[in-house]
Amino acid sequence: MSGDWILEDGAGVLILVDLKPAAQRSGIVGTEPWRGRLRIRVKAPPVDGSANSELLELLSEVLGVERSRLSLLRGAGSRRKTVRVESISIAEATSSLGY
Repeated sequence: MSGDWILEDGAGVLILVDLKPAAQRSGIVGTEPWRGRLRIRVKAPPVDGSANSELLELLSEVLGVERSRLSLLRGAGSRRKTVRVESISIAEATSSLGY
């Protein structure tokens, strides 16, 4: 079921993320309908962009798209982030993410 955490963006989608860095394991935790965010955790600490990099790598792997098709639009220094994924539909993204 798609929600407020994923939006169409012309030639792709925007995924609104609430990121928890420095977690024991990386993965997608679930959705937060009350916040309109997809909760994701990563092992990497929030230092020198390593958590952001791991976030994009994780989404690339789960969505089955090349890393070059993902970009961090907003929230580089925040837990609340907006990730753009090119050349994918909401249906494809939500199916791959399991939501």
